[in-house]
Amino acid sequence: FLLRPISGEIEQRSCRVPGSAAQSSHTLLAAAMADMGLTLMGERETGADVRSANVTAVMALSNILKSSLGPQGLDKMLVDDIGDVTITNDGATILKQLEVEHPAAKVLVELANLQDTEVGDGTTSVVILAAELLKRANELVKNNIHPTTIIAGYRLAMRESIKYIQANMSV
Repeated sequence: FLLRPISGEIEQRSCRVPGSAAQSSHTLLAAAMADMGLTLMGERETGADVRSANVTAVMALSNILKSSLGPQGLDKMLVDDIGDVTITNDGATILKQLEVEHPAAKVLVELANLQDTEVGDGTTSVVILAAELLKRANELVKNNIHPTTIIAGYRLAMRESIKYIQANMSV
């Protein structure tokens, strides 16, 4: 292992635990770091845990915006770091003021920004719709339906929706 101490020198160490020839490099690295007084205290999350955390974060963002949707939508009062107050029911404005850190929720914020840039409206609807699709997909995965099948179903629904819009609505 090559470890770079604070002094900037490179030190090569070899760690062996007697009686364990098939030990992983992760265990060897942990042993070398323990020799130096360093530890890794991280936790490993499974796919189901990560998926549930993503859905929870996205639904939290959706729930913030849901009450501001439509003509009867409620206004939100947002206070920034320096104390300036913004009162709005516009989804784009609310999302710009929020400090979103979760990666899945950030994707929804980017989606809403793209919607605002391209169309100029519908940011709240896009976030609520995407969050609901993700929530329903998570329920299907929990019922042992493969994600590829779910994506294929969503794509089929998209194609059918486009056909319906083109056939029955005029622009």
